[in-house]
Amino acid sequence: MNNVAAGNDRNLIAPHDTRYIFVLPFSTDKTLARRFLAKDTDMIGNIRFGKLLETLDKVAENTALAYVHRFYPDARVVTAAIDSIVIRNPADTKHDLIFSAQINYVGKSSMEVGIRIECLGAGSSHLASCYFTMVARSSEEGGGKSLTLPPLEYEQKIEVKRKNNAEQRRQLYKDSLAKAEEMPSLDEYLSLKKLHKEQESPDFSGIRASELSLESTIRAYPEQENVPQTIFGGYLIRKAYELAALAAESVSPDRVVPCQVNRINFNQPVLLGDHLKFIARVVYTGKTTITVQSDIERFSRTLGRNTLSNSCLFTFRNVGDDMEPKPVPFIYPVTYAEDTRYLNAFRQRVD
Repeated sequence: MNNVAAGNDRNLIAPHDTRYIFVLPFSTDKTLARRFLAKDTDMIGNIRFGKLLETLDKVAENTALAYVHRFYPDARVVTAAIDSIVIRNPADTKHDLIFSAQINYVGKSSMEVGIRIECLGAGSSHLASCYFTMVARSSEEGGGKSLTLPPLEYEQKIEVKRKNNAEQRRQLYKDSLAKAEEMPSLDEYLSLKKLHKEQESPDFSGIRASELSLESTIRAYPEQENVPQTIFGGYLIRKAYELAALAAESVSPDRVVPCQVNRINFNQPVLLGDHLKFIARVVYTGKTTITVQSDIERFSRTLGRNTLSNSCLFTFRNVGDDMEPKPVPFIYPVTYAEDTRYLNAFRQRVD
């Protein structure tokens, strides 16, 4: 794996001064390419997206850390959220992938890191657009405290546009949190009522959401650490994604491929020795898409209780051999909790 960082030591730093480039050299490193292989067969989009998530989290960390270390040499950064990842074209392990990252926006102690993934060589294309929220922390024990960061200087029109888009994404997320607390609208209520009514029929043969969940458990070990005693967030979201993909496959009649990462929140750090429970639930299906909520619960013997470490929402698309979208079965929520998860996914749907 190769990487190049760019920047300078000016007092006023522009977004383009934070540029960070990372390359996965699949064309020359066959061992690396095989580690990212999804199946030992020739097919379009043959790559482990979970491994790409791991790489993305590290690229975002390195990009943010280079900026923060200009002002706080001993500081660290943590991932607060993955705001969204939109997959635009399928990737594979035959061509090098380039991750082009830079900081789009700096708040008080947080930053948005934008990452563009491109394929090099013949048939080069824009593969995905990714947005991470990172937070600067001191290196003190106990998690440290948030550090105040100087703002960026937005010199170019494209930089101003990216800053405005970043602020809009922050506001849209705040709005979505408020929306999640609202009662269903009349149309939403009538839609849910219709779904429950259909299940009362003696001829009902639909798929209930309760039938489409998977769980797994692991313990956090030293090889998964990123900083002392803290488990690498990229590893956690890879595991969450992989379980979510298996859950999506349980309802897909064909093949599922990632379509979008709607949101991933990093709520609590995971420490060495913690027990982790991964829960993946299919919560909504569109015309050709499947939305899966994947949560990570952390059990700490020190605290003696469970806490929610990560919450993730992934959207998959059901496709044929040539990546053409194909229809998926409808799923039916039954309980109040399933209704809530259904509505949350419906409001963020990708049909």
